[in-house]
Amino acid sequence: MTIALDPSDTSPAVPAPADTSEEFWVQQPDPQAAAPHAETETGPVPGSEPRAESEPAGDEPAAEEVAAADLDPVVVRDAEDFGVYARTGGWAFALKVARSVRPGGQPAEGTAATKVSAKAFAQLAGCSPERVMRYYKAWDMAADDGLVPQFEVLVPGEDIELPEADVWLSYYTSRNSARSVRGQAITAAAEAEGIRPTKALEVAENPTALRAAILADPGTAEAARGALLDRMKEDPALQTEMARAIARTDDLKKAVASEAKAADRIGYVRQIVENGQIKTPAGQTVDAPAELRAEAERHLSLLDELDDSEEAGEWAGEAYDTVKGLVAKAVEEDPALRVQERRTKFYNSLQKATKVFEELTLDEVLEEEIFEDDMLQRLEALQEAISSCINTLRKASSTPS
Repeated sequence: MTIALDPSDTSPAVPAPADTSEEFWVQQPDPQAAAPHAETETGPVPGSEPRAESEPAGDEPAAEEVAAADLDPVVVRDAEDFGVYARTGGWAFALKVARSVRPGGQPAEGTAATKVSAKAFAQLAGCSPERVMRYYKAWDMAADDGLVPQFEVLVPGEDIELPEADVWLSYYTSRNSARSVRGQAITAAAEAEGIRPTKALEVAENPTALRAAILADPGTAEAARGALLDRMKEDPALQTEMARAIARTDDLKKAVASEAKAADRIGYVRQIVENGQIKTPAGQTVDAPAELRAEAERHLSLLDELDDSEEAGEWAGEAYDTVKGLVAKAVEEDPALRVQERRTKFYNSLQKATKVFEELTLDEVLEEEIFEDDMLQRLEALQEAISSCINTLRKASSTPS
């Protein structure tokens, strides 16, 4: 599109006391300069199109024709400037910088002879030189991409066709933090997520606002939770910090233990469905009966259909208890499996008892004089129990089957 900006737009303005707005200057309307401009305008205000009397307008009243000559020239100028900005966004102001600014160190030759430094331009605009240079650099990057002309071919006051407003945000950043290593990382992450880098940088610069949003809004808290989980996958230090914070908070520690228990129970049911095997109470792994596997599949499908917001603990407990009961039933109904289960259970108990007895250190008992009569009585009772067990097993082994 071709825009027509009044040359008076670049006229010196009274320096503003502070740089508080996003745009870097405030144009002061000059009625005397605007009057001749208004005399040349005979059409409607940009953006409004007259509608013929015969054209149907539905339920809306017919648009009223507006002639610029009948209106205050200051209002007309404001409307035209608004139309330019609505179509081109920051490009309209970047053009003013690109065609009028010659940063320090560049020779004042040719078309650059009448240009001024960024500092002088900022003083005229009533803003900071840094803001002027942000617009300058945005134009420079766009010029490198072939989107706009290079500075050297632009003449002060010259109007050119500008890109669409939506493209502006891809080149301009209003924050100095974007230049730092941290800012570049945030910018890259924002672009990967398909959002404006300026938004992400603004949040990063105001952690208190981020905290307030997380505390007040469940949606923001959920987004923060997901981001933290993704971050922890590649950040061992953050994993440690989060684990330490949870371990030091009783409520969180209980919640983690509850969720871990539910996850273990769901894993038990899922293992039966996926592998087709069951683990008996004694630790044996055997093929799951068809009836048991079908029941496990039914419970697992119910668990998988739960929403993220639903508590899985109760459902996991029910599935686990049901499947566990079916496992015990399957063991009891299979004679060979029942015998093997009891044999395995006995061996497990015997191994535990042997290990505990072997860990007794009599040397420490004698050296430290911690021996008491009760200890001897317990050992004598244990000896009698072991002797009885041995005699029973001997009789069983000698009895013909």
